[in-house]
Amino acid sequence: MAFDWFKRKTQNITTSTEDKKDVPKGLWHQTPTGKIIEHEELKANNYVSPEDGFHVRIGSNEFFSILFDDNKYTELDANVESVDMLNFKDTKAYSDRLKEVKSKTKLTDSIRNAVGTVNGTEMVISCMDFAFIGGSLGSVMGEKIRRAVDYCIKNKLPYMIICQSGGARMQEATYSLMQLAKVQSKLAQLSEAGLVYIAYLCDPTFGGITASFAMTADIIMAEPGALIGFAGPRVIRETIGKDLPEGFQTSEFLQEKGFVDFIVKRTEIKQKVSQTVNLLTNA
Repeated sequence: MAFDWFKRKTQNITTSTEDKKDVPKGLWHQTPTGKIIEHEELKANNYVSPEDGFHVRIGSNEFFSILFDDNKYTELDANVESVDMLNFKDTKAYSDRLKEVKSKTKLTDSIRNAVGTVNGTEMVISCMDFAFIGGSLGSVMGEKIRRAVDYCIKNKLPYMIICQSGGARMQEATYSLMQLAKVQSKLAQLSEAGLVYIAYLCDPTFGGITASFAMTADIIMAEPGALIGFAGPRVIRETIGKDLPEGFQTSEFLQEKGFVDFIVKRTEIKQKVSQTVNLLTNA
């Protein structure tokens, strides 16, 4: 009969209608290379696509859950948040921009501090959130890093910054640029105290972040394929009028030139961080 295929129960289609489950939207992720992965599988693999190794951009919540033992940590300085001290306005008022991004991200600024154990080793981690105005450096980021360093010195703990940023926040003008010197002076105190500082550079790490504390750590690690630099490749190309080398400003390129110590997959970052801290602490 022409429609016998519709009655098949033992060939190819065997799942009853009641047993089928609709897949809610948002539970699948497609990487730039076209690979599609289920969200739970992606999460279980530290948000790295197992087929092509692509590192999906994540925020502080995800990084803290990856690094801290049993996802247990204490957030520090959570009540410090950005304000519009200059009454700045571009396409919209900075105060309105802050209000919108705080509501959307549920964050108070572009960085969070937390203390907990990483494979049993207690340490402080500051992690940037790119979702908050591109992870930009403003007065609050500088202040939070200062407080994190002071906490490390007081409690004799190693320190780590996870960087993902477009650079300084223009809406805070000179206040944001002043944070570069402020942070560097605090990191110098951390070094004088004999405490370890690790930087982990993610995609992207640009501008004043790269020009300062991202590149002054005791050990500089980077995610595979992360774009790292000061000005973007398009700006550089237009300025010098020449084509750039293949892979220019990737973490692999920077490692080859001596700017990055290790390329570390996110699936291996917890073990690499604890191992590095223990080696440097006991050296």
